[in-house]
Amino acid sequence: MTRRLSSAFEDADESPGLVMWRATNAWQAAQRAALKPHGLSHMQFVLLASLTWLDTDEPVTQKDLAAHAGTDPMMTSQVLRALEARGLVERRTHPTDSRARSLVVTRTGAALANRAVADVEAVDRRFFEPLGDRGAEFTALVASLTRWPVR
Repeated sequence: MTRRLSSAFEDADESPGLVMWRATNAWQAAQRAALKPHGLSHMQFVLLASLTWLDTDEPVTQKDLAAHAGTDPMMTSQVLRALEARGLVERRTHPTDSRARSLVVTRTGAALANRAVADVEAVDRRFFEPLGDRGAEFTALVASLTRWPVR
């Protein structure tokens, strides 16, 4: 059989990119279903949970949050506006930088993040269960891909 696609792979299932795409789509679908009862999109959850994680005594800027979550700064801004409109996040005057705003999770936002993270982590446990005792190794390998492109 002659293929019209000039690929280095004999079988499409050998392509790490295609396999990653399939796995990511399946995982995201499971997460969307878990987050639906909480009224959160996956992006909203990621930013709300990340901000709750980062919410310590140090001020957190939008730039800090986007860097931690690995999200686009413009998308981060749009999603933060939606979270702010729901009373889950507040933007306050930054204590040392008059150009920046400090982001703070409200009590309601933190409570929602904590309820949602329980469901998200339950999905993760079920989804990644086939990895068995190789879960930490898998996480480290995938984390190495977040540093792409390698310089």
